[in-house]
Amino acid sequence: MMNSKANKLQQVENLIKPIATCHVPDGTEVEAVVDQWVHAIATDSQFFCDNDISSANELKAEVIALLKANELLINIESFYELVFEHLTLKPIRDSNFKFIDLFAGIGGVRLGFQNNGGACVFSSEFDKHAQATYQNNHGEFPFGDITSINPISIPEHDVLLAGFPCQPFSHAGLKLGIDDTRGTLFHNIARIIEEKQPKFALLENVKGLVSHDKGYTLKVILKTLTDIGYSCNIPKELIENGTAKQIQTEAKKMVMKSVDFGVPQNRQRIYIMLWKNGLIEQFEYPKPTGVTTKVADILEDDPCEKLTISDRLWAGHQRRKIENKAKGKGFGYGLVTPESEYTNTISARYYKDGSEILLAQEGKNPRKISTREAARLQGFPEVFVPSKSNTQAYKQFGNSVTVPVISALANKVKQLME
Repeated sequence: MMNSKANKLQQVENLIKPIATCHVPDGTEVEAVVDQWVHAIATDSQFFCDNDISSANELKAEVIALLKANELLINIESFYELVFEHLTLKPIRDSNFKFIDLFAGIGGVRLGFQNNGGACVFSSEFDKHAQATYQNNHGEFPFGDITSINPISIPEHDVLLAGFPCQPFSHAGLKLGIDDTRGTLFHNIARIIEEKQPKFALLENVKGLVSHDKGYTLKVILKTLTDIGYSCNIPKELIENGTAKQIQTEAKKMVMKSVDFGVPQNRQRIYIMLWKNGLIEQFEYPKPTGVTTKVADILEDDPCEKLTISDRLWAGHQRRKIENKAKGKGFGYGLVTPESEYTNTISARYYKDGSEILLAQEGKNPRKISTREAARLQGFPEVFVPSKSNTQAYKQFGNSVTVPVISALANKVKQLME
């Protein structure tokens, strides 16, 4: 039965691929457009479309007619089953809202919003290894280079989600508005928000964004977004005329910790929630759950012996910690036990030497956490399939978000749209 459904889904994709080819932007694979169209039909969403060729609505009607003519689409209910039945991680059939997933990584932000009744209608991720993991788990190949994607082509959505790189802006800025941000990846996010006008946008970044370039980077980001008709918990008057320190004080209230949401990791990230002017007065950030955490909660029963670090590496970690302490740097390995309340933040470089999170072991050298433990440390479900490459898996979880934190934010957004 599964094979016949897989074959039928392959027939669907093969039939629409020739039409999709001319709608593929530079830096994106054709399968991204095909997957988006198939999912858009199943979730009753808009098509990604090159508007110079066709309108999104006309294109969708054309593709649906083609599928019906070939008896590959009888009704939306059965088509949804065909598209999503083989996936464990999937949207509910009648979603409450639509969202897009930018700088998507392996889909941690997507999971948080999907778990709260949302349906993803567009995803974009540049890294080919992350794209593969994303497709394997979400059944969708993400679009590629966001700088080559015309915002007009992106489907309509209620919520824009983006975890983006932290880049400095020119100090000639704060005069021209959105044009100040040209040459940065944030500019592409701002252009999409300006063009598509979603009700809400969630921008995630490292806590260091608050102090980056002495607060100037944050000020440009907030001024750009409030200039195009969006509000956040920091008043526009303060963004326009306040000091960097005043803005930073308010921005710190947008920082959330993973350990506050039942995950034993001391990870702090800023979550800038934006909404169209007048939609709400203030966004109420989720309160800590009060759940007690400990490292034992994420540990596997029978870890691989290869995770234990070598004598040479362990000696190097200890030597560097002593040297750094002598220089007043304070940097070094982070050693925890199963009873520890939390670990340090896992980073994309964890695969190199595991220094930020080492687990003490009785009678032998400490060990690194496994990729499954890394997944748990970010709150990913057990059914999530990591990359087969341990190096890539560690990188991807280190670059990702903590899913329960995103779920808590998504739940607040869901309530505001009910």
